[in-house]
Amino acid sequence: MKHTLTALFALAATPALAASKNPFSADFWHLNNTDMIVLISFLIFVGILLKFKVPSMLMGMLDKRSVGIKADIEEAKSLREEAQTLLASYERKQREVQEQADRIVANAKDEASRAAEQAKADIKTSVARRLASAEDQIASAKSAAIRDVRNQAATVAVAAAQDVIAKQTTAADANKLIDDAIAEVGAKLH
Repeated sequence: MKHTLTALFALAATPALAASKNPFSADFWHLNNTDMIVLISFLIFVGILLKFKVPSMLMGMLDKRSVGIKADIEEAKSLREEAQTLLASYERKQREVQEQADRIVANAKDEASRAAEQAKADIKTSVARRLASAEDQIASAKSAAIRDVRNQAATVAVAAAQDVIAKQTTAADANKLIDDAIAEVGAKLH
């Protein structure tokens, strides 16, 4: 109450003194003086405000407002802490996912290099098999060619021998050879 009276006197004195005559003169205290009427109206207005407890209502509203602001600040702090916790969680999850992705890439590279090495080994084996098969085919073709050449040479030799024998043998020599051959076959069969 003491502070409100001090504030009231300070407010009441200021407008009256700032624009009027000397408040200590007799002319100031007459009702035909507008400054006096303004001062009285102002004091009545302040009195009505105090009677209806408007300053305490304003203070209550301001206190409620400050409590609401404090609650909002506390809620904002808790939301901030929750957001920081979520951020840390997401950053941790992101690191884990990145590490997992790095492991997957490394495994894929290792698997690809192993597959490449296996493919190289398979190609070497396939090439060696094909070379061996080609060498076998070459050897087979060579032996077939040699056999064909020998058969052809034998055929040519037999034909040449036949021609030579036919030219050199007479009918009597041929009959004697036939008889000798029949006797030899008969001796072998019996």
